[in-house]
Amino acid sequence: MTLVLDRYRLDPIHLGRGGMGVVWGAHDERLGRRVAIKFIRFPDGVPDPELEARFTREAKIMSRLAHPGTPVLHDFGSYQDPALGSRLLMVMQFVEGTGVDDVVAEHGPLPLGWVASIGAQAAAVLAAAHELGILHRDLTPPNLMLRRDGSIQVVDFGLALMDDPKLTKLTRTGQQLGTTAYMSPEQVSAGKPTERSDIYSLGAVLHELLTGQHLFTGPSEYSVMDQHINTPPAAVGQFRPDVPRELDELILAMLEKQPEDRPATAAEVHDRLMPYLAGTGPLGDMTAPGSSPVRMYAHAISRTLTEGARSGVPAMRNAPADDDFSRSDIGRARREAMSLVRESRYGDAAGVLAEVTVPARHNLGAADPDVIGLRGQLADVLFASQDYRRAAREFRQIADDLLLEPRPDHEHISQCRLQEATCHVHADDPELALHIMRDLLADEMSRFPEDDARLLELRRQIGELEVGVGDVDKARATLTDLRNDLTKLYGPDHGATIRVSELLASLS
Repeated sequence: MTLVLDRYRLDPIHLGRGGMGVVWGAHDERLGRRVAIKFIRFPDGVPDPELEARFTREAKIMSRLAHPGTPVLHDFGSYQDPALGSRLLMVMQFVEGTGVDDVVAEHGPLPLGWVASIGAQAAAVLAAAHELGILHRDLTPPNLMLRRDGSIQVVDFGLALMDDPKLTKLTRTGQQLGTTAYMSPEQVSAGKPTERSDIYSLGAVLHELLTGQHLFTGPSEYSVMDQHINTPPAAVGQFRPDVPRELDELILAMLEKQPEDRPATAAEVHDRLMPYLAGTGPLGDMTAPGSSPVRMYAHAISRTLTEGARSGVPAMRNAPADDDFSRSDIGRARREAMSLVRESRYGDAAGVLAEVTVPARHNLGAADPDVIGLRGQLADVLFASQDYRRAAREFRQIADDLLLEPRPDHEHISQCRLQEATCHVHADDPELALHIMRDLLADEMSRFPEDDARLLELRRQIGELEVGVGDVDKARATLTDLRNDLTKLYGPDHGATIRVSELLASLS
């Protein structure tokens, strides 16, 4: 096996290759650790100064972007290859994990909670990159690595754009900058990419994780690129009835053709995904349940600076109606709250929303669509601030008020009850969450056929909650019945059937 720089012993077979690099696993004989080494690769075998500049830029970007969701750059330099001559190389952290594309290939469309988790983690990395003036420009499922502890690593910044006058103007004539299936319309049309270009790509990824298929397909790359510019994307709800309306609307917003119509920041995308982060059981042998140092560390951070904000969230007051109140006050409050959320000022945001909720309910009615939107945003902010019990009460009250309407919006009611259960899971009260889920399943069974995707997903989540509360016998019965039904509907090799079968196997 080749020894590089008198230190790194390369594996017999490389891990993969891209447009300008080939990656090898290696053993650092000096420090006794696994590393990944990326060598520059010239497609035609002839040294290219422009590619060398791009490779150097990627190393600079990796060195600046110190984030738990990106690999650590250990070293950068050149190696005198006996066969190929001088070659630039990067020595990086070795990421043990599976590309999200392989996760979807094995499991099919992913559970909502996993999609929210992957998306929120990727959005957090993008937010850190964007703060440094770095655009990824090639966010794809293969560039998202799922580790066994459930964390995501965003890799391959080879096409990233950094706000450096010496480097940002690099363009390789005739080279497509990006992966066709995930390119934003402005990238397709050779326009100037922005932070919202990465948000579009992440939206295309989330659409694929929920549906199991590319956002756009066609007989040629040109056909796909034309659709990015001219064809409206299909709503995820057409493929997945269990996807909440608000989540569907978020993904459609991320996929807007005009950048200014998309969410303004990756941080906003992160915050809007967090309320759906629940039901993330094991994905076969790709992830492992239980504690991990990464999760322990992240949990401690999440509780450190938010405790003060959470304790400062004011309670709702039974204030008298404001004679000067108007519907426009709701819009102003919601916009102000969103700005505060972007600054992680959750307590202040909840206060702004709570202040206007009371007169809004009195003047317009508890179930008025604008009031419901306002109350839903308050519940989401309370959830983000980790005030799970107040968030649960808000979601429950919204569901109860909608149920009293002459024509109840049962879909919205079900979403609120599911979010209420999610709040109780996060509040370490899985028994109450399980009770709510069972009641919800009973109600939904009166409205939908037994093979409806919503019912099947609810049954899976109930089985996982039964495992969580230690009722293994009940969980085994729930999941066995579900596996039998999935086998009849989809066959034993379908991703959903395999996922439940693996969960059942773990119980033994």
